[in-house]
Amino acid sequence: MTVLLLIRHAHTDAAGKRLTGWARGVHLNDRGREEAEALADRLAQLPIRAVYSSPLERCRETAAPLARRLGLAVNTRRELIEVDYGEWTGRTISGVRRTRLWRTVQHMPSRVRFPGGESLLEVQTRASNEAERIAMAHPQDLVAVVSHADVVRVLLAHYLGMPLDGLQRLGVEPASVSVLALADGHARLVKVNDTGDLSALRAQEPRPRKVRG
Repeated sequence: MTVLLLIRHAHTDAAGKRLTGWARGVHLNDRGREEAEALADRLAQLPIRAVYSSPLERCRETAAPLARRLGLAVNTRRELIEVDYGEWTGRTISGVRRTRLWRTVQHMPSRVRFPGGESLLEVQTRASNEAERIAMAHPQDLVAVVSHADVVRVLLAHYLGMPLDGLQRLGVEPASVSVLALADGHARLVKVNDTGDLSALRAQEPRPRKVRG
């Protein structure tokens, strides 16, 4: 059995604000560097045998503290790179939300091809093929794989047999860990979007209901 730790890179200044896609030079910010060190603290006690990463800086910088603690190299794989957003690369999320295509991204992502870029189905194919190669190379190992939010989500959807149009139901926070156990052609989801931090739920606390006398 291979166990994959699917890790989203830690925070950057663009996270949640801008579509950086394949853009180079996007680094972790101070918060992200702290998250990467905390991630290493959490995971370094585990018997991780290999660390893989998207080639983009924000992923390699997230993987580096963990790999250093474990005495391992960071193996970069092109197939783990972020979605190619094409002409949308660099645009703000608030800007693209006004487009018709954004509505399709939210409700029918299986039909989306970003202008001049990739389709999410293509991303799912390349990422899942790479995950299978990693699993074949480490048939009995625990392996860390650092990538991007949408890449992690399409991998989860693939292994859960979940339609791609349900993609927006999956939350994947910066520096989160989702765990998949793969054996004999079957997959089992062990954890999803685990950060060990529940502070984001505070903003979702229901307001007290007024009692009418």
